[in-house]
Amino acid sequence: MKVIELLNDAIKRNDTLFAFELLPPLKGDGREGVFRAIENVLDYNPAYVNITWHREGVKKTETPEGVPQYHAVRKRPGTVGIAAAVQRHFGLPVVPHLICGGMSKYDIEDALIDMDFMDIDNLLALRGDKRVNEPKFTAEPDGHEHAIDLVRQIKAMNRGEFIDGEVEECHHSTFCIGVAGYPEVHESAFSPADDIRRLKQKVDAGADYVVTQMFFDNSKYFKFVDACREAGINVPIVPGLKPLVRESQIKGLAETFSIEMPEELRKAVEACKGDRTKVRQTGIEWCVAQSKELKERGVPALHYYTMSRTEDIAKVAKEIF
Repeated sequence: MKVIELLNDAIKRNDTLFAFELLPPLKGDGREGVFRAIENVLDYNPAYVNITWHREGVKKTETPEGVPQYHAVRKRPGTVGIAAAVQRHFGLPVVPHLICGGMSKYDIEDALIDMDFMDIDNLLALRGDKRVNEPKFTAEPDGHEHAIDLVRQIKAMNRGEFIDGEVEECHHSTFCIGVAGYPEVHESAFSPADDIRRLKQKVDAGADYVVTQMFFDNSKYFKFVDACREAGINVPIVPGLKPLVRESQIKGLAETFSIEMPEELRKAVEACKGDRTKVRQTGIEWCVAQSKELKERGVPALHYYTMSRTEDIAKVAKEIF
């Protein structure tokens, strides 16, 4: 089932869905870890599951003569395969991510064809991260610089249009497309207004819904939604949440994702005085409070970032769903 249909139905019923995302297994691991992570939260009736996509890294080796060689490696391949396995095993709609980074438009077309063959109806279209030590994001040759171009390619395939136009009178895919939104502004945007403008372009290009970057201050989400509505963005906007589990995340998450940690949360974590159990419980309680307020305000779904560790998400979901 398509995510947009689930979200629209939740809006009609004034309900809030439970959704979360997982990482594909590390290379060499089986699917068991992913399955266990899902089993941890099945009691709370997840509506759909996102599976992230990870771009390549670079590994340095040397020839017997000592000449350095560099190889592209992916530590977490298999996004499409594990998504299909989850959908088949659990009967849950899956949302594999698809990124511009490290992919040509031909690679993307092949991935889309694979998804369509596997009856995967949903995906999240993202630009993706820059490479490590890369000053700014750089597209692959014959690749896409921005997520809007990825959205356009997906919509074209839904119309039966392939890259080189070599196929006529063909099967059409029917992908539902999610895109990312940033309540605290994407790092590459010039301003909040510029960020909203870019998001509207993605929606106008065919995105069906928006899921936000994580935030820890609900007022930023509400302000973001208001700005989107004023700009004519009328698709569902799903808030993304993450329970803080380590004291180091106060600084680490803020720097990595360009988000602001509320002073009240900082002080609550500092009051734990390094006790890891207390820090984790503080993070869970904060996430529960965020979730309750968002649900009371009628959001169509709550999307949780898990890093494939769903034990804490289960504790949050128990209080909400």
